Amino acid sequence: MTAPATLHLEAVEIALGGRALFAPLSLSVAPGETATVMGPSGSGKSTLLAYLCGTLAPAFSVAGRARLGERALDGLAPERRRVGILFQDDLLFPHLSVGENLAFGLPPGLDREERTRRVGEALADAQLDGFEDRDPATLSGGQRARAACLRTLLAEPQALLLDEPFSKLDAALKDRFRRFVFEHASARRLPTLLVTHDPSDAQAAGGAVVTLQKGSEAQGPAR
Repeated sequence: MTAPATLHLEAVEIALGGRALFAPLSLSVAPGETATVMGPSGSGKSTLLAYLCGTLAPAFSVAGRARLGERALDGLAPERRRVGILFQDDLLFPHLSVGENLAFGLPPGLDREERTRRVGEALADAQLDGFEDRDPATLSGGQRARAACLRTLLAEPQALLLDEPFSKLDAALKDRFRRFVFEHASARRLPTLLVTHDPSDAQAAGGAVVTLQKGSEAQGPAR
């Protein structure tokens, strides 16, 4: 098992058409901690996550670098970065069962018995025992959110990115799902980076907070 690593952003600056979206950003997120990036729409929050997971569009240019421990992320294909991401939408595959969705996240090379065991344990962990053959469309919003989170974690990422995954949930469900995500990330010693508009998300995360001002300097980190 790979030792937990710190996520480092070193003077990262992303530009589009020659205009920087935010000032050079330096931030370190230790294993098991969650840092939050806040800012208005268009300030570059989601673009920053796309850069970290390797899906940034070619139209953008990047200065600075990102590391997981001593391993540079820049230039690596997305599948080699070992960075998981959760979005606003759960993105479960509609043509696969709940169990098949979770199995999709498993690393290659596992035999059938081990894959079945890991999926079963994950479903039990999310209070979804016996849901292996269920159609994702039959799940509640909270159940779908937990299944999507577990699929990401089953891929054994070394860092976790959260692109406003709580924004579409009602208040009661949001609180429960936030706890579920943060507790699982902490238990796995994952450095976690959350982007959000909601100050209550940052408060629940409990770590450093960076505010990106659109077209001007980044402020933070603060606690």
